[in-house]
Amino acid sequence: MSEPLSAQTIALVKATVPALEAHGLEITRRMYQRMFANEAIRDLFNQSHHGDSGSQPRALASAVLAYAQNIDRLDVLGPAVERIAQKHVGLQILPEHYPAVAESLLGAIKDVLRDAATDEILAAWGEAYWFLADILIGREKQIYNQTSAAPGGWTGWRKFIVERKDRESDIITSFVLRPEDGGPVLRHRPGQYLTFWVDLPGHHPLKRNYSISSAPDDHTYRISVKREPDGVVSGWLHDTVEPGAMLKVAPPAGEFFLPEKPERPIVLVSGGIGLTPLVSMLETVARTKPDHSIQHIHGTLNGATHARALTAATPHTTTFYAEPRPEDQIGRDHDHAGLISVDWLRKHTPLAEADYFLCGPRPFLRDFVTGLSAAGVPPGRIHYEFFGPADELLAA
Repeated sequence: MSEPLSAQTIALVKATVPALEAHGLEITRRMYQRMFANEAIRDLFNQSHHGDSGSQPRALASAVLAYAQNIDRLDVLGPAVERIAQKHVGLQILPEHYPAVAESLLGAIKDVLRDAATDEILAAWGEAYWFLADILIGREKQIYNQTSAAPGGWTGWRKFIVERKDRESDIITSFVLRPEDGGPVLRHRPGQYLTFWVDLPGHHPLKRNYSISSAPDDHTYRISVKREPDGVVSGWLHDTVEPGAMLKVAPPAGEFFLPEKPERPIVLVSGGIGLTPLVSMLETVARTKPDHSIQHIHGTLNGATHARALTAATPHTTTFYAEPRPEDQIGRDHDHAGLISVDWLRKHTPLAEADYFLCGPRPFLRDFVTGLSAAGVPPGRIHYEFFGPADELLAA
């Protein structure tokens, strides 16, 4: 375990907060430029978060700022540390990868802040980085060990065969995956995701996370993938991958999952492709705790985008169509026209008692995380998953 941070280091890091507020995004962009000059490091990351939108640099800038602001009370960063550790495990980040990140971060601070980045400041940030890195490395080691030791568990990248491919809607397709070696699979926690290593001609190795959309069954996983506009991997999965294809998969990961023994009513609220991890929860409760109170409220555009077969086997889903087509009928295809609202949840779900599990696009999550909080739901009963970095939600 690392030695506690010195008082001088804490003071120096906190003194950089104004500079991080002003230049944090420039620093993280420069950090990734430096880091990705090393192809071995670049290929560890999901590059879809580093394109024109720059979502990962923004997320990291927010995280670095939060670390600096709270470096004298690190207990508040516990959930963020767990999320980062889970992401690292999904990407198969190992201790030997950390020095390259340290060198890139400190170099970026010097490049951007120039003379303001004194030797004292750089030394303090070096100490602060390795203090946090040691915490992450320790937690990641625990997760790797637990995963490899569990029945059906593995480390690294395991080969899976696509056993079945099902078209769920105009934009969503499911893939049932079975290990090539014929062995069992690790029982995931409902809500977790798989990370895929994809090799495509003309591209560097690609990494993508897809939520598991089935209950644990020891033998297979199911993922349900939305075709994204200009999505290299999602388009390849939809158009090219057929039963019999092989995919490289890391073990299930993620800190967003259903508790093994739920203590309160469960309300699942999803938007669009955000239903995938919640379907895993819904199926699990239906199979193992059929008497437990659970509701699923799902919003999608209309019948063309509605992956109705994913929830057809359970009677607990209420569906909203934002823009119904003329052929979409209330009572047959969907239950309500329009958008899900916090007011509707207040009237139709046990707001004072339930645990809320949310998944959907960032604006959807921002509205419901803040809306449910404003309606009096304690933060400990609001759980959410987001696909990609959480830069906007951190501010909320």
